[in-house]
Amino acid sequence: MAQQTALITGASRGLGLALARTLAHQGWSLIINARGADALTQAHDELANHTTVVALAGDINDSAHRDALAKAAAQLGGVDVVVNNASILGPSPQPSLLDYPLDTLEQVYRTNVIAPLGLLQAVRSHLTPKARILNISSDAGVEPYEGWGGYGSSKAAFEHLSAILAAENPAWKVYWVDPGDMQTQMHQEAFPGEDISDRPMPESSVPGLLELITGDLPSGRYRARDLKESLS
Repeated sequence: MAQQTALITGASRGLGLALARTLAHQGWSLIINARGADALTQAHDELANHTTVVALAGDINDSAHRDALAKAAAQLGGVDVVVNNASILGPSPQPSLLDYPLDTLEQVYRTNVIAPLGLLQAVRSHLTPKARILNISSDAGVEPYEGWGGYGSSKAAFEHLSAILAAENPAWKVYWVDPGDMQTQMHQEAFPGEDISDRPMPESSVPGLLELITGDLPSGRYRARDLKESLS
């Protein structure tokens, strides 16, 4: 079986790192990205004990960084899976929409919607014919939670973008995925000062993501933990 390669953004911690660990143990080659160079180096050193890893620190909003990720994809012979996991929450605590700084909201949309599409545009000539795209979303993208207008509306836009991408590229499997609440830094920032230790660890969402990566489900919206339960 030919070597398979996954490109995962935001892979230095949380869900991205949890998924990268599992794929590394399964022998996948990895291209990983994060903004923090030190944390990404630690992730690289851990994962490189198990597989080939290219780690590139940078911001996916930067077109030159997206081009560097595409170059890495070409050097590894193409990419089978792209996981658009990198995103930002915005201000913490989150303001109501009428108080939301518009320049900050624009940055949230650029990071959570436009940059992932820009990455796909950059790597599309290096995607294998039956590539899979996993766009990590949130229940805030479909539920109108008070105080989540910035992040939630960006994820709603990301989900609709994903649906159109699937319609326009029927050869690919395009999934927009709600991983559920998790004990992550972003989730803690969303609830400053609160104890979130009752939330599941990111690893609990990985089996559902693996089902999308290795199974034969049609393009669409999925909740990762629902998939995990269906596999039990």
